[in-house]
Amino acid sequence: MKILGIETSCDETSVAVLDDKTVLVNLVSSQLMHQQYGGVVPELASREHMRILDSLVTEALDKSQVELTDIDGIAVTRGPGLMGALLVGLSFAKGLAFATEKPLLGVNHVEGHIMANFLDHPELDYPFLCLLVSGGHTQIIFVKDFHDYTILGRSIDDAAGEAFDKAARILNLGYPGGPIVDRLARIGKPEFYHFPRANIKDNPTNFSFSGLKTALLYLVRQKGSEWAEKHKNDLCASYQEAIMDVLVTNTIETAIQRECRKLVLAGGVAANSRLRSRISEISMQYGISVYFPSLEYCTDNAAMISRTGRELYIRQLFSSSSISAVPNLTLENDF
Repeated sequence: MKILGIETSCDETSVAVLDDKTVLVNLVSSQLMHQQYGGVVPELASREHMRILDSLVTEALDKSQVELTDIDGIAVTRGPGLMGALLVGLSFAKGLAFATEKPLLGVNHVEGHIMANFLDHPELDYPFLCLLVSGGHTQIIFVKDFHDYTILGRSIDDAAGEAFDKAARILNLGYPGGPIVDRLARIGKPEFYHFPRANIKDNPTNFSFSGLKTALLYLVRQKGSEWAEKHKNDLCASYQEAIMDVLVTNTIETAIQRECRKLVLAGGVAANSRLRSRISEISMQYGISVYFPSLEYCTDNAAMISRTGRELYIRQLFSSSSISAVPNLTLENDF
């Protein structure tokens, strides 16, 4: 079974070809023009997807040595994401599916991040607990089976990825903030400053990062930009540690309460080196097996969309040509 995957939910254009469970090619074109604006400009993102998608599909087929006629299904992200960006990929996939008479497979981007783990860990089986951490989502999800999810905890305000980006903006580090903060934190002192850790009393499984961001903002205003520049490594380490404390504590406690011995990480922040080391260390103490996607499958990519599309194809869950892009699509309102 060969699945062509297309991902255009935000600022990365990606195309992949999956042969059964093997990724033949996974091309990702990142839109660097957004760095000068400190965040993604939706209109520019859509235009860049339009400019490059057709040639990227051609390149993916050439590199995988697969003919379009050999493709069994076309998987494409239909949400969540930026409406304009989603429409580019979805419209292209619809046209391609119609022209080739291949099944269209509309994929939930969030589910794709979860399924990315099966690319590196084919031995992984259900059920398991998943910590999904990205720019738009921070959730603890019980994954009973494909298409069968229970969200046990979530951020009530900013996602962890947003918290990283806002810290980088406050400290004038650049965009995207997550990789930059992670890199500087490695040479900083986590104990330099104690930032607040939110504890949600009515649901200890939930997360909140807005107070953390505000604490950093007020600290920099009080101490001044020169002080912040001098201590940026230590500030990044301290700030990151506050995020990690909450992510790791809430996730491990949930795994213990649910007696879940398999833990999966997903999303862009799953690439964070401190998160990987801390959650691996603590999980080992409780006999919990941890699964990480490789770094290339943490951030937005079409390989995870193809892998999810494969599951949809097997179950004959094909999408009609009238399928819409859904910017606010969630695991809860999808199935």
